[in-house]
Order: sequence, then C-alpha cells, then structure tokens
Amino acid sequence: MLKLTRGGNPKLGAAKLALLAVALIVFPLVAAQFGNSWVRIVDFALLYIMLALGLNIVVGFAGLLDLGYIAFYAVGAYITALLSSPQFAALLESVVNQYPALGNTLIAVMGPSITQNGIHLSVWVIVPIAAAFAGLCGALLGAPTLKLRGDYLAIVTLGFGEIIRIFMNNLNGPINFTNGPQGINLIDPIRIFGVSLGGEEGSQATVMIGSWAMPSVNAYYFLFLLMCVAVVFVTTRLQHSRLGRAWVAIREDEIAAKAMGINTRNVKLLAFAMGASFGGIAGAMFAAFQGFVSPESFSLTESIAVLAMVVLGGIGHIPGVIVGSVILAALPEVLRHSVEPAQNALFGHVIIEAEVLRQLLYGLAMVVIMLTRPSGLWPAPLGEDRQDGDKDQPARPTGVVAGQE
Repeated sequence: MLKLTRGGNPKLGAAKLALLAVALIVFPLVAAQFGNSWVRIVDFALLYIMLALGLNIVVGFAGLLDLGYIAFYAVGAYITALLSSPQFAALLESVVNQYPALGNTLIAVMGPSITQNGIHLSVWVIVPIAAAFAGLCGALLGAPTLKLRGDYLAIVTLGFGEIIRIFMNNLNGPINFTNGPQGINLIDPIRIFGVSLGGEEGSQATVMIGSWAMPSVNAYYFLFLLMCVAVVFVTTRLQHSRLGRAWVAIREDEIAAKAMGINTRNVKLLAFAMGASFGGIAGAMFAAFQGFVSPESFSLTESIAVLAMVVLGGIGHIPGVIVGSVILAALPEVLRHSVEPAQNALFGHVIIEAEVLRQLLYGLAMVVIMLTRPSGLWPAPLGEDRQDGDKDQPARPTGVVAGQE
C-alpha cells in the first residue's frame, strides 16, 4: 500500500488522504455548476495521468528515454475503435473485395450480421486485449533497442511513434483497418451493469442510475478516477518490488546492475511492455470517451507533452508525475477560457492565440524547471528507492581501534 507519510505522523497522513478523497469526490458536483466543460477538462487530465504514470515506468524507474510513447496510446484507441464500432464491417468488406475466400470464411464463422453492424464487444473485454497488444508492441520496440542509450534510444523511439501514426493514417487500403485520415466514429460508450456512461439516446448525455441523474462527463470522471487510483497502486507496488529495484539499479548504473546478476535484457523488456500496457488502457478509455479517433490525436506533440508531464512533475516520483500531468493537461483549456477573453476585453481582438501561448509556456516552464529545479516540481525524496531498513547508517562504535586486536 502507499505509505501515507515517510517518518511523519501516520494519523496526519491519513487525515490528509481522507480530505483529498472527499475533495476529489465533491469536485465534479461543484464544477458542474460552472459548466460541464470543466469536468471534461479534468476527465482528460485523468487520462493523461494514466499515460504519464505508464511513461514514468520507462523513463523514471528504468531510465530509458522514450519519445514515441503516444504510439501505445494510439494502439489501444484503435483496437477499441475496431472492436466496438461499425468499422469492422468496412474491414470485412475490403477483405471480401481483395481476398474473397478469406472474407467469405470470416463471414461464415462470425455471422452475416457483422457485415452490417461490425463487432460491438464490451469495453471490459477490449481493455485487456488493448493492454496485451500494446504491451506486445512495447516489447517489440524494446527488443531491438536493448543496447541503445540516451540520444540513440530517443531517436529510435521517436521513429517508432511516427511510424505508428503514419500507419494509422494510411492503413485504409487495400484492407481498411483504420479508415485512414477520416478516422473511426460511432464507437460504443462504456457500459457498467447495463448503464451507458455516455447516456441513453434522447437523454442529452444524462446518465440515469435508478432515480439519480448525472451528466455523462461526471460518470466518466468517477470511472477514470477509480482507474487512476488503481494505476497509482500498481505502479507504487512495482516501484517497491524486486522488479522496481532492478529498474532503479539499471537507471543508476547498468554495468553494475549486470555485474550484480540482474538480467538487464529481460528487465528492460518488462519496463517497455508494462509501460506500454498502461498506455493501451488509457487509449481504450480515450476512444470510448470520445466516440471518435483519428491519427491527428497521436502526433509527436502529444508524446512530448506526456514526457514534459513526467519531467516537470518529478522523474520517478509518482505524486510529482500526477501534479505535472494535472498542470499541463489543464493548462490549454484554462488558457482558452481565460487568455483569449481577456485579450478581447483589453485590446478588442486576440493578439496571441491560446494554443501558441501554450507552446510558449511549455518551453518556458521546461527551461525554468531545468534551471531552478532540475529534479522537477515535486522530486522524489532522498532514499525513496531504498528499503526502509536499507538506508546507510553509521557503524556503531565497538571500542576497538582499527588495526589493533
């Protein structure tokens, strides 16, 4: 379990955790009074927290620079889109046109109704598939790059991310997997015990749970919040496990880690695969939440933004990564709601667009952080990577002078 405090008062730590839990539960109810858009902003921030925590395994724990992490996000999103929308019907049609024998066999096995409606699996069946496939892609990326470090590893992962995006953009012929640049729409919303979190038709995105009604964005907020808590729990347990210690050893000195008997090849592959699986889960949630995916959502800029969240918050420190994710995910929308109206009020027109200002602030924030706080806004405390009983302690005096008997 997460330690509430390190060397502090456990009751105080429990009280702080309880206050945080209450604030998180009450937030959507209060924010909805100012419009559902603010809750939707936090929904995306929670998705980015899952992404950043997955990248933190690769970058923060294992010390492997990954500039193509958004590719695993795309893999999870497109698998969800393919298996829970009419897109599979378009895929079967293209298979029948190109390879009639194979296409007719698939139709005979799956049933003729699929040619009209596609596959509509439950998202809870799709999420494990997305996590497993993204993890496999992470292992495939890690396998040929095990001996690369630093800039070389960054260039390879950057290329991998761009290859995946280009595939998604062009994989609409001769077999239509992704519908190309048009993207895939009509993706099924998440259902829990038969209740659609997107709201039933004609309800104006209102979720009914018995006699209790809530906006769809609030329902997704609570789901994403629970998933973020689960991801935090898993990554914390990983950090303090034997595998987590092995990752930290590789990050600090790979040669020394290998000399101590750590199988660096397998441990690195596990870091890539486990980090990628979290990206696949976040991608599946994103596709179901948006109801639409397209290649533009998975550009290099997104990879850099997720990496900036990890670096800004504190590399390797889970609470710091969460803080960095919330700040950078909410920043564009806060600027959009405040900067442009302020410029219109002061100057009568917009001088600097919110998106341009966001990029300027990204760059400025990274420069300032690297100059003033190289470890991030909330860096890991000293000794966090060691067991409590493994901290260096001065030797007890024995009363015997060295060299004398």
